[in-house]
Amino acid sequence: MRIVDLSSPIDAAGWEPDPVAHRVMSPAEGARHCAAEMHEHFGMRISPEDFPDGEFLNNDFLELSAHTGTHVDAPSHYGSRTRYGSGRPRNIDELPLDWFHRPGVVLDLTGRPAGTVDAGVIEKELHRIGYRPEPLDIVLLHTGADRRAGTMEYFTDFVGLDGSATDYLLDLGVRVIGTDAFSLDAPFTHVVDAYRRSGDRDVLWPAHMAGRRREFCQIERLSGLEALPRPFGFTVSALPVKIKGAGAGWARAVALLPD
Repeated sequence: MRIVDLSSPIDAAGWEPDPVAHRVMSPAEGARHCAAEMHEHFGMRISPEDFPDGEFLNNDFLELSAHTGTHVDAPSHYGSRTRYGSGRPRNIDELPLDWFHRPGVVLDLTGRPAGTVDAGVIEKELHRIGYRPEPLDIVLLHTGADRRAGTMEYFTDFVGLDGSATDYLLDLGVRVIGTDAFSLDAPFTHVVDAYRRSGDRDVLWPAHMAGRRREFCQIERLSGLEALPRPFGFTVSALPVKIKGAGAGWARAVALLPD
Protein backbone atom coordinates (compact mmCIF):
# COMPACT_ATOMS: atom_id res chain seq x y z
CA MET A 1 0.00 0.00 0.00
CA ARG A 2 1.27 3.46 -0.90
CA ILE A 3 0.83 6.27 1.65
CA VAL A 4 0.54 9.84 0.38
CA ASP A 5 1.02 12.58 2.94
CA LEU A 6 -1.77 15.18 2.69
CA SER A 7 -0.77 17.23 5.73
CA SER A 8 0.79 20.65 6.12
CA PRO A 9 3.32 21.16 8.91
CA ILE A 10 2.99 23.20 12.06
CA ASP A 11 5.82 25.65 11.39
CA ALA A 12 6.62 28.50 13.76
CA ALA A 13 8.70 30.14 11.01
CA GLY A 14 5.69 30.69 8.73
CA TRP A 15 3.26 33.60 8.85
CA GLU A 16 0.13 32.91 10.90
CA PRO A 17 -2.71 35.23 11.99
CA ASP A 18 -2.31 33.65 15.44
CA PRO A 19 1.47 33.30 15.86
CA VAL A 20 2.98 29.95 16.78
CA ALA A 21 5.57 29.76 19.56
CA HIS A 22 7.83 26.70 19.49
CA ARG A 23 10.41 26.36 22.27
CA VAL A 24 12.84 23.45 22.14
CA MET A 25 14.35 22.01 25.31
CA SER A 26 17.71 20.47 24.42
CA PRO A 27 18.84 17.11 25.84
CA ALA A 28 21.29 18.96 28.14
CA GLU A 29 18.46 21.17 29.36
CA GLY A 30 16.38 18.01 29.75
CA ALA A 31 18.93 16.60 32.20
CA ARG A 32 18.84 19.76 34.30
CA HIS A 33 15.05 19.85 34.15
CA CYS A 34 14.70 16.22 35.20
CA ALA A 35 17.12 16.68 38.13
CA ALA A 36 15.18 19.72 39.35
CA GLU A 37 11.79 18.00 38.96
CA MET A 38 12.92 14.84 40.80
CA HIS A 39 14.11 16.96 43.70
CA GLU A 40 11.01 19.18 43.82
CA HIS A 41 8.34 16.51 43.52
CA PHE A 42 9.96 13.39 45.02
CA GLY A 43 12.77 14.69 47.24
CA MET A 44 15.30 12.65 45.26
CA ARG A 45 18.69 13.99 44.22
CA ILE A 46 20.42 13.32 40.92
CA SER A 47 22.94 15.55 39.21
CA PRO A 48 22.69 16.51 35.54
CA GLU A 49 26.26 15.22 35.22
CA ASP A 50 25.04 11.75 36.25
CA PHE A 51 23.21 11.35 32.93
CA PRO A 52 25.18 9.80 30.04
CA ASP A 53 27.00 12.63 28.26
CA GLY A 54 25.23 15.03 30.62
CA GLU A 55 22.08 14.68 28.53
CA PHE A 56 18.60 13.28 29.14
CA LEU A 57 15.60 13.76 26.82
CA ASN A 58 14.74 16.75 24.70
CA ASN A 59 11.23 18.22 24.67
CA ASP A 60 9.14 20.65 22.62
CA PHE A 61 6.75 23.25 23.99
CA LEU A 62 4.25 24.88 21.65
CA GLU A 63 1.68 27.63 21.94
CA LEU A 64 -0.70 27.60 19.02
CA SER A 65 -4.30 27.46 17.89
CA ALA A 66 -6.01 24.13 17.29
CA HIS A 67 -6.57 25.49 13.78
CA THR A 68 -2.86 25.69 12.97
CA GLY A 69 -1.64 23.22 10.38
CA THR A 70 -3.85 20.42 9.09
CA HIS A 71 -6.77 20.02 11.47
CA VAL A 72 -10.37 18.84 11.76
CA ASP A 73 -13.13 21.26 12.71
CA ALA A 74 -15.71 19.73 15.05
CA PRO A 75 -19.40 20.74 15.02
CA SER A 76 -18.87 22.80 18.19
CA HIS A 77 -16.57 25.09 16.18
CA TYR A 78 -19.58 26.42 14.26
CA GLY A 79 -21.60 27.67 17.23
CA SER A 80 -22.94 26.81 20.67
CA ARG A 81 -26.35 25.52 19.52
CA THR A 82 -27.62 23.35 16.70
CA ARG A 83 -30.92 22.91 14.91
CA TYR A 84 -30.46 19.13 14.89
CA GLY A 85 -30.24 16.46 17.56
CA SER A 86 -30.14 17.56 21.18
CA GLY A 87 -29.20 21.10 20.23
CA ARG A 88 -25.65 20.72 21.60
CA PRO A 89 -22.88 20.33 19.03
CA ARG A 90 -20.30 17.61 19.57
CA ASN A 91 -16.68 18.37 20.37
CA ILE A 92 -13.70 16.85 18.60
CA ASP A 93 -13.27 14.12 21.23
CA GLU A 94 -16.89 12.99 20.86
CA LEU A 95 -16.97 12.25 17.13
CA PRO A 96 -17.03 8.74 15.61
CA LEU A 97 -13.54 7.87 14.35
CA ASP A 98 -14.93 5.99 11.37
CA TRP A 99 -15.94 9.34 9.86
CA PHE A 100 -12.24 10.03 9.35
CA HIS A 101 -11.10 6.79 7.72
CA ARG A 102 -13.18 6.48 4.60
CA PRO A 103 -13.05 6.30 0.79
CA GLY A 104 -12.03 9.64 -0.65
CA VAL A 105 -12.58 11.65 -3.79
CA VAL A 106 -10.64 14.75 -4.82
CA LEU A 107 -12.24 17.55 -6.86
CA ASP A 108 -10.13 19.89 -8.96
CA LEU A 109 -10.91 23.55 -8.21
CA THR A 110 -7.51 24.91 -9.23
CA GLY A 111 -7.23 28.02 -11.37
CA ARG A 112 -10.33 29.68 -9.94
CA PRO A 113 -10.26 33.19 -8.51
CA ALA A 114 -10.60 33.89 -4.80
CA GLY A 115 -14.18 33.56 -3.63
CA THR A 116 -16.57 30.64 -3.74
CA VAL A 117 -17.93 27.99 -6.06
CA ASP A 118 -21.54 26.87 -6.03
CA ALA A 119 -23.29 23.52 -6.25
CA GLY A 120 -23.27 23.63 -10.04
CA VAL A 121 -19.47 23.64 -10.12
CA ILE A 122 -19.26 20.70 -7.72
CA GLU A 123 -21.84 18.72 -9.68
CA LYS A 124 -20.03 19.41 -12.96
CA GLU A 125 -16.68 18.29 -11.53
CA LEU A 126 -18.17 15.07 -10.18
CA HIS A 127 -19.70 14.41 -13.59
CA ARG A 128 -16.34 15.09 -15.27
CA ILE A 129 -14.52 12.48 -13.19
CA GLY A 130 -17.43 10.05 -13.34
CA TYR A 131 -17.99 9.61 -9.63
CA ARG A 132 -20.90 10.03 -7.27
CA PRO A 133 -19.94 10.10 -3.58
CA GLU A 134 -21.41 7.43 -1.34
CA PRO A 135 -22.64 8.32 2.15
CA LEU A 136 -19.69 9.03 4.49
CA ASP A 137 -17.18 9.37 1.64
CA ILE A 138 -14.60 12.09 2.34
CA VAL A 139 -14.58 14.81 -0.31
CA LEU A 140 -11.31 16.72 -0.77
CA LEU A 141 -11.09 20.08 -2.56
CA HIS A 142 -7.88 20.66 -4.49
CA THR A 143 -7.65 24.45 -4.83
CA GLY A 144 -3.87 24.79 -5.04
CA ALA A 145 -3.86 27.22 -2.11
CA ASP A 146 -1.26 25.16 -0.22
CA ARG A 147 1.42 26.54 -2.57
CA ARG A 148 1.13 29.82 -0.64
CA ALA A 149 1.36 28.25 2.83
CA GLY A 150 3.55 30.26 5.18
CA THR A 151 2.70 33.59 3.53
CA MET A 152 0.00 36.16 4.19
CA GLU A 153 -1.52 35.38 0.76
CA TYR A 154 -2.38 31.90 1.99
CA PHE A 155 -5.05 33.51 4.16
CA THR A 156 -6.41 35.93 1.55
CA ASP A 157 -6.23 34.18 -1.83
CA PHE A 158 -8.14 30.92 -2.14
CA VAL A 159 -11.48 29.49 -3.22
CA GLY A 160 -14.10 27.98 -0.92
CA LEU A 161 -17.66 26.69 -1.02
CA ASP A 162 -20.85 28.70 -0.87
CA GLY A 163 -23.91 27.46 0.99
CA SER A 164 -25.38 25.65 -2.00
CA ALA A 165 -22.17 23.68 -2.64
CA THR A 166 -21.89 22.68 1.02
CA ASP A 167 -25.51 21.52 1.17
CA TYR A 168 -25.10 19.65 -2.12
CA LEU A 169 -22.35 17.50 -0.64
CA LEU A 170 -24.16 17.01 2.65
CA ASP A 171 -27.29 15.93 0.75
CA LEU A 172 -25.19 13.10 -0.72
CA GLY A 173 -24.42 11.84 2.79
CA VAL A 174 -20.93 13.33 3.01
CA ARG A 175 -19.98 14.16 6.60
CA VAL A 176 -16.35 15.23 6.15
CA ILE A 177 -15.20 17.80 3.57
CA GLY A 178 -11.52 18.63 3.26
CA THR A 179 -9.67 21.48 1.58
CA ASP A 180 -6.06 22.49 1.01
CA ALA A 181 -7.07 26.10 1.67
CA PHE A 182 -7.10 27.97 4.97
CA SER A 183 -10.90 27.73 5.18
CA LEU A 184 -13.79 25.89 3.59
CA ASP A 185 -15.42 29.31 3.16
CA ALA A 186 -14.09 32.16 1.05
CA PRO A 187 -11.24 34.29 2.46
CA PHE A 188 -12.27 36.48 5.40
CA THR A 189 -11.63 39.62 3.32
CA HIS A 190 -13.97 38.36 0.61
CA VAL A 191 -16.69 37.42 3.12
CA VAL A 192 -16.62 40.76 4.94
CA ASP A 193 -16.57 42.72 1.68
CA ALA A 194 -19.58 40.76 0.36
CA TYR A 195 -21.48 41.47 3.57
CA ARG A 196 -20.64 45.19 3.54
CA ARG A 197 -21.92 45.45 -0.03
CA SER A 198 -25.10 43.39 0.44
CA GLY A 199 -26.00 43.54 4.12
CA ASP A 200 -27.07 39.91 3.71
CA ARG A 201 -26.10 37.72 6.68
CA ASP A 202 -26.35 34.62 4.50
CA VAL A 203 -22.99 35.53 2.95
CA LEU A 204 -21.25 35.35 6.34
CA TRP A 205 -19.29 32.08 6.29
CA PRO A 206 -22.12 29.94 4.85
CA ALA A 207 -20.04 26.73 4.69
CA HIS A 208 -19.29 26.94 8.40
CA MET A 209 -22.78 28.13 9.34
CA ALA A 210 -24.24 25.07 7.59
CA GLY A 211 -22.82 23.16 10.56
CA ARG A 212 -25.41 24.74 12.82
CA ARG A 213 -28.13 23.09 10.74
CA ARG A 214 -26.43 19.82 9.85
CA GLU A 215 -23.72 17.83 11.59
CA PHE A 216 -20.51 17.59 9.61
CA CYS A 217 -16.77 18.23 9.90
CA GLN A 218 -14.13 19.96 7.83
CA ILE A 219 -10.50 19.09 7.31
CA GLU A 220 -8.74 22.37 6.64
CA ARG A 221 -5.18 23.21 5.54
CA LEU A 222 -4.46 19.98 3.70
CA SER A 223 -1.48 19.84 1.36
CA GLY A 224 -0.15 17.84 -1.57
CA LEU A 225 -3.46 16.85 -3.13
CA GLU A 226 -1.81 17.10 -6.55
CA ALA A 227 0.20 13.98 -5.62
CA LEU A 228 -2.91 11.82 -5.75
CA PRO A 229 -2.65 9.80 -8.99
CA ARG A 230 -6.39 9.55 -9.52
CA PRO A 231 -9.51 11.37 -8.29
CA PHE A 232 -10.92 8.38 -6.40
CA GLY A 233 -10.04 4.80 -5.53
CA PHE A 234 -8.15 5.62 -2.34
CA THR A 235 -8.84 5.84 1.39
CA VAL A 236 -8.44 9.03 3.41
CA SER A 237 -7.30 8.71 7.00
CA ALA A 238 -7.35 11.91 9.08
CA LEU A 239 -7.90 10.94 12.71
CA PRO A 240 -8.10 14.09 14.87
CA VAL A 241 -6.11 14.49 18.07
CA LYS A 242 -8.37 13.82 21.06
CA ILE A 243 -8.49 17.21 22.81
CA LYS A 244 -11.13 17.11 25.52
CA GLY A 245 -13.95 19.60 24.91
CA ALA A 246 -12.25 21.23 21.92
CA GLY A 247 -13.77 22.57 18.73
CA ALA A 248 -10.92 21.25 16.59
CA GLY A 249 -8.00 18.84 16.65
CA TRP A 250 -4.83 18.51 14.63
CA ALA A 251 -4.64 15.57 12.23
CA ARG A 252 -1.96 13.80 10.18
CA ALA A 253 -4.02 13.33 7.05
CA VAL A 254 -2.91 10.73 4.53
CA ALA A 255 -4.28 8.92 1.50
CA LEU A 256 -3.91 5.15 1.36
CA LEU A 257 -3.61 3.78 -2.18
CA PRO A 258 -3.58 0.08 -2.96
CA ASP A 259 -0.58 -1.13 -4.98
